[in-house]
Amino acid sequence: QVQLVESGGGLVQAGGSLRLSCAASGIAFSRYAMAWYRQAPGKQRELVARITSGGSTNYADSVKGRFTISRDNAKNTVYLQMNSLKPEDTAVYYCNAYGSRWEEEYDYWGQGTQVIVSS
Repeated sequence: QVQLVESGGGLVQAGGSLRLSCAASGIAFSRYAMAWYRQAPGKQRELVARITSGGSTNYADSVKGRFTISRDNAKNTVYLQMNSLKPEDTAVYYCNAYGSRWEEEYDYWGQGTQVIVSS
């Protein structure tokens, strides 16, 4: 029932921009922290950006100043605006939703969307 569906990936040249979207359903979206992770070939999945239910954000050092995470609770959607893209940003980008209540934890993932940055 819970679904996170990413979109907006594609091929872009270095220096370009891309906006990723993640539409959530089946959860109380406004109560969840949302995040974007990425995984490049041969590398571990890493946190790119996170936004809490209260709107606080944090970013990986490698993307600070270039990427912006935001959320629209009315649309149950989280976004990742990526500017000044570099070849090293090439990866599959995954949407994540995390919530907790008492001793229960809820952790959901989307299927991922490919981003390729060419030089």
